[in-house]
Amino acid sequence: MVTVEILAIGNELLIGDVLDTNSNWIIKQITGLGGQVKRCVILQDNLDVIATEIQSALERKTEVIFTVGGMGPTIDDITLEAIALAINQPLTANKEAIALVSQKYQEFAKKGYVDDPKMTPAREKMGFLPMGSIALSNSVGAAPAVMSKVKESTIIALPGVPRELKGIFAGSLLPILKEKFGQNFFLEKVAIVDSKDESVIAPILNAVSQKNPQVYVKSRAKKFDVDTKFKVTLSYCSSLEEEVVEAIDKAIQDLTNELGNFGILLDRIE
Repeated sequence: MVTVEILAIGNELLIGDVLDTNSNWIIKQITGLGGQVKRCVILQDNLDVIATEIQSALERKTEVIFTVGGMGPTIDDITLEAIALAINQPLTANKEAIALVSQKYQEFAKKGYVDDPKMTPAREKMGFLPMGSIALSNSVGAAPAVMSKVKESTIIALPGVPRELKGIFAGSLLPILKEKFGQNFFLEKVAIVDSKDESVIAPILNAVSQKNPQVYVKSRAKKFDVDTKFKVTLSYCSSLEEEVVEAIDKAIQDLTNELGNFGILLDRIE
């Protein structure tokens, strides 16, 4: 499985002013593509902090590193500068990126979103990329996404505005990711278990996991209550759809049998 790390960047995240929903959304997309998110962190708007975290991910030979946020025109938008520092490449004007930004401001002016479409230093800033990087079009906002390849790793810098991030992901980025991740098939089933005590089903899930090491098995409960039912998630990803379906079906059957040994019912599968 392709390994992934996500670096969510912004002081607004660390002071609780903004909830980081972007990382959760990306994780779901990566899981669906058959990748494995190994690490996810939130970082302050600090050049050295961001650069050091990127370098650490590169040293771990993480295959895809997402940075989220810090791509705009303001002075605290320093993600691309941090990437340049981390990969030891100068930050230079990229003709394609500047053209994408300029085109967007022309569109914004026609729609009345901005008064003047002229390229200012603040707007040009979004077109300065680490040397050797490529720009990916942003169908919603002004700042293009940026992709930088370093040996076996690929760094993908995305804007932090959720609509922009999702638009880029579904548009210019998705074909690249599909090529990177390959044609994998992911399946997740949720078993609703008639038990209100996770400590009782813990050894059961352990037994199921040992019998099905390729299947991820995890229980979830929100609270203790007299009518609590546990959700047990079973998921697996492979390049072969038939293999995935068979593995999940077998794990569910093993779960049903193990629960039955303890007199616990499997209520339903979702």
